[in-house]
Amino acid sequence: MIMSVQTIERRNSVSQAIAEITAILEDRISIAQTVRDQHGKDTTWNPGHSPDAVAFVNNTEEVQKVVQICSKYEIPVIPYGTGTSLEGHITCPYGGVSLDLNNMNQVLEVNPQDFDVTVQPGVTRKQLNEYIRDQGLFFPIDPGADASLGGMTATRASGTNAVRYGTMRENVMSLTAVMANGEIVRTARRAKKSAAGYDLTRLMVGSEGTLGVITEICLKLHGIPESIAAGVCPFPSVKSACDAAIACIQMGVPIARVELMDSENLKALNTYSNLKLKEVPTLFVEFHGTETGTREQIDTFSFIAEELGGGPFDWATKEEDRGKLWQARHDSYWAIKAQVPGKESLGTDVCVPISKLAECVEETRLDLEKHGLYGPILGHVGDGNFHVVLFCDRDDPVEVRATEEFLDRLAMRSIAMDGTCTGEHGIGSGKRKFLEAELGSGVAVMRSIKQALDPKNIMNPGKIIP
Repeated sequence: MIMSVQTIERRNSVSQAIAEITAILEDRISIAQTVRDQHGKDTTWNPGHSPDAVAFVNNTEEVQKVVQICSKYEIPVIPYGTGTSLEGHITCPYGGVSLDLNNMNQVLEVNPQDFDVTVQPGVTRKQLNEYIRDQGLFFPIDPGADASLGGMTATRASGTNAVRYGTMRENVMSLTAVMANGEIVRTARRAKKSAAGYDLTRLMVGSEGTLGVITEICLKLHGIPESIAAGVCPFPSVKSACDAAIACIQMGVPIARVELMDSENLKALNTYSNLKLKEVPTLFVEFHGTETGTREQIDTFSFIAEELGGGPFDWATKEEDRGKLWQARHDSYWAIKAQVPGKESLGTDVCVPISKLAECVEETRLDLEKHGLYGPILGHVGDGNFHVVLFCDRDDPVEVRATEEFLDRLAMRSIAMDGTCTGEHGIGSGKRKFLEAELGSGVAVMRSIKQALDPKNIMNPGKIIP
């Protein structure tokens, strides 16, 4: 087989780039197939593509040097955190260098009086909370997986606490990034607000590695609440559970977490986590505040639930009891997966205005039943965001087509309700085709920004922009 001149030139460029990176990182670059495969495939059915090499960097300066070399040879750079993304963010369809940031795992500075912290991107959310707990502080964004804070920033992560504390967008104060040309940029200072020019921080938050590599993040912290109470409340239907969550938000109850689990979820959780919950649609909830405040929130929620046919509401304040409850919630993906051995999983999410939530969830449930698909529904219903966990046999073309068609209908249903095709998973390579329908000419603006900041298209190519 005769290789084209273009293929030979690319191979030579990759080899030269790897040689120059090796001179800097020495044994912290790998071309082993197993390492490359690990860095090119996420946890879902999105097809994986391996990079040409994996570089393990320790600091911003090393990131800068690697990016400069890749820019010189026009080799793609794909940032890699813990690999827990769900929409093909880390796959390498054009090869290139996977930039593993896990060694950059230092908490650089804590400012307890200002309620902020600066970390490297490889620090995970659990690691950070362990580090700052003794100072009476915590970082609230909790996507379930122990994801890296760099990855959470890049994908604009959310999670169970978002209804009260917001997403990464609201909790990233500033960051440092290496841009496509190798320049190091700090997007803002630590002041609580600023009117100085374009909001570069928000531009980078959610950019999914397509504009630059995030190497430091300044995050907003919160005080650990005096009182935390959590519990579960069953409901007669998914609609009544959603209506209860909506009523709480509309009445101004400062609920910290409100998570929906449908009956299929509860069946899986009871088996996997050794629980004895009633197998009906259920809300997992949590309240933060003073002793008096949480008691008032519980009373209000209990009243709302009872009015909608829900209850009884069982709640707990002991940390170990609350921990078991939320660990079960975070294990729901694995609990569901255990019910469908031998099939590939696909977790997808959408988000709609809360007034449309019950309608969207109910239509989605009916859609699953109509097409014979197994897809338990769960989600952060306090902000209109919910997930469907699907399973598919890749060797069954009929099942693959039915799954893909369901995903299309779900995304377009949410957009038709003035929602979004993704509340927190991001676009990556998996949801690019929905972006035009959701944002229209806004995609052209995004494309212009991408071309201006990354004219060689080396930063995580094939993601976000269709």
